Amino acid sequence: MELYRKARDAGLIREGDTAVILYDLDRLEARFLGLCEAFGAQARHAVAIKANPLPPVLAFLAGLGAFAEAASLPELHLALEAGFSPGRIVFDSPAKTVEELRLAVTLGIALNADNLDELARLAAVASELGIAPRAGLRLNPQVGLGRIRATSVAGGYSKFGVPLEQRQAIVGAFRRYPWLTDLHVHIGSQGCPLELLVAGVGAVYDLAGEIDAACGGRLQRLDIGGGLPVAYRETDAPPTPAAYVAALKARCPGILSGRLEVVTEFGRYLHAPCAVAASSVEYVKRQKGHRTAVIHLGADMFVRECYNPRDWPHKVRLLGPDGRDKPGRPGLWHLAGPLCFSGDFPIFRARLPEVAPGDVVVIEDVGAYTLAMWSRYNSRQMPRVIGARGGRFAVLRERETPRDLIRFWLGPQPPSAGQ
Repeated sequence: MELYRKARDAGLIREGDTAVILYDLDRLEARFLGLCEAFGAQARHAVAIKANPLPPVLAFLAGLGAFAEAASLPELHLALEAGFSPGRIVFDSPAKTVEELRLAVTLGIALNADNLDELARLAAVASELGIAPRAGLRLNPQVGLGRIRATSVAGGYSKFGVPLEQRQAIVGAFRRYPWLTDLHVHIGSQGCPLELLVAGVGAVYDLAGEIDAACGGRLQRLDIGGGLPVAYRETDAPPTPAAYVAALKARCPGILSGRLEVVTEFGRYLHAPCAVAASSVEYVKRQKGHRTAVIHLGADMFVRECYNPRDWPHKVRLLGPDGRDKPGRPGLWHLAGPLCFSGDFPIFRARLPEVAPGDVVVIEDVGAYTLAMWSRYNSRQMPRVIGARGGRFAVLRERETPRDLIRFWLGPQPPSAGQ
């Protein structure tokens, strides 16, 4: 693995770094610019912060001209800290508080209301502040579920959005609130085929025409969410952004004509293939019918993978202590994480050459929904994160120390007496 070897040779991987994460920022830039080229100048691409909230990565994307999609109050602050101006942030959350709405409206951040009650709350906030918000309404297009139920949000029932079957109420909301100018939809992530993504966007696009007819052409923005899958398996063949755009244009003529500003919210598509995780092998255990390599990353980083390995596989490689691909006939190995529960296997039955302590396991496509979902179980240290850009390396986040973990569990301390 070239990236790992170069980082090690540059002295960025130290003896105590039992695990590291390496981000290829050049590849991230190429994927973002590919989206821009496929969708054209009339689209804006808001990167989903939840997929990868590392501030240096967010700042890098802000420098490329990306927008940001925040799903919580801290994610709003992460976006602002990373250099996204309020006008380039979209705020999505199904549980926005009054204070969060006030902040978004005051700063001029666009937000998507998740339900009709939130619109009423937003109207009260807008009246109190005397500021017309930039707002959209999230809809559930009710077009069905993808292969992975837990990441599909467009079935007959969903915790998100107003069901499309409530058409009259939706149109009524646009009549009631003159500042309501946008529509938002998201169908799901990883496991949703192209046809399902397009059907969901198409259903909302059709309703946009009805709303425009009823409200004098007031709609300004259509936020189509994210959802483009990535290839975790060698046999996966996900659609390209160009294929997605072509299918959207066929189903929704005029969607990218410039009449509406189109916003996307890709996270996994942008980030997943841009990072690898590398862990040293600490022990090798053999028993009848099983060979196990104990590594330093498990369900702390690979939460979904350990609990649902069928839906969340990863390609894996084995390097020798010299950082080069280890030769040998492949066999079946279990990669066991360091946590104290029996399901802590980030990869079960991996095909690898003979594994020995001191070897390095490299897990690919870890740029999205891995470090972002880090678990504090067993209080494991989050590893050093290294970024590569133009052949140079930099530390994006330092490895946590035991003292960092103590501070985390202590939490913010109350002010001392007299302060």
